[in-house]
Amino acid sequence: MKALVLAGGSGTRLRPLTHTAAKQLIPVANKPVLFYVLEDIAAAGITEVGIIVGATAPEIRAAVGDGGRFGLQVDYIPQSAPLGLAHAVLTARDWLGDDDFVMYLGDNFIAGGITRIVDAFRRERPDAHILLTQVPDPTAFGVAELGADGRVLALEEKPRHPKSDLALVGVYLFTRTVHEAVRAVTPSARGELEITDALQWLIDTGRDVRSTRITGYWKDTGNVADMLEVNRSVLDTFVTRVEGTVDAASELIGQVVVEPGARIIRSRITGPTVIGADSTVTGSLIGPYASIASGCSVLDSEIAHSIVLDGARIDGVRRVEASLIGREAVVTPALAAHRLVIGDHSKVEILA
Repeated sequence: MKALVLAGGSGTRLRPLTHTAAKQLIPVANKPVLFYVLEDIAAAGITEVGIIVGATAPEIRAAVGDGGRFGLQVDYIPQSAPLGLAHAVLTARDWLGDDDFVMYLGDNFIAGGITRIVDAFRRERPDAHILLTQVPDPTAFGVAELGADGRVLALEEKPRHPKSDLALVGVYLFTRTVHEAVRAVTPSARGELEITDALQWLIDTGRDVRSTRITGYWKDTGNVADMLEVNRSVLDTFVTRVEGTVDAASELIGQVVVEPGARIIRSRITGPTVIGADSTVTGSLIGPYASIASGCSVLDSEIAHSIVLDGARIDGVRRVEASLIGREAVVTPALAAHRLVIGDHSKVEILA
């Protein structure tokens, strides 16, 4: 069995960060979301992985390499444009061959991994197996309609009038039958080849399409709010570990991780929180639910419920909350008036 990981999207909902970075590499709890995906695949006993890449391919390649660090053998499959999940399957046809495979969206996070589901698929081998979860707004997802016996009756992509609140989670399992299905579908109104249409084709032609409802934690980390929620979820699992230095004037409260080379000086760190390698925190209040990445500098500031990426500097800021701060960003207070240099699609909220 193989794994096909999709990492070619443009990440429009995470702009401006994704103007310069792959959305799958934005970290939660100081680890890129894509790495959690690859770890889930390895834990399920799959070793051959094809990663669909687009414009951010060099960055994805640099981060993942040959996959050896995850116990995987990784190949990269260029996609001309993000033209839908079914198009990704078409693009990977030669690499997939006739093997069964799991398709895993590279910006999805599933608590507990996929091992149990993969094991069941290997035993039973339906033509396709999808994962479903209840969501408050199904119009933003692919939606499944189930019969009284739990059979999948119909699927629809981002419907205006959903027939259920069961959304497709970004993990799909297929036998080679799916290749016939993706060749049979035509572009949707969005101009994409939808995997929901391919699944519907399988249903309409009498193929065995099964589903599992997951009740554990799942998120599509496609926007800032969801990134911060996943960050909180992962940080809740951390156990205190101090590998950097903490001076006598500082205090650690709760689950706090201080990575190697980090320095905590005259500060209070409230967990769950992680301070990245070689970062310096001085005279500050950090946490709860803060992830400070490597090489950051935080001076005389307060940060909570936020993600701060590599090399950022925050100096003299009274309160930063529910924020995602990019690599090498600089945040300082305004002395007399707000002075802003803001990229396209940015959103700034200023305390009046």
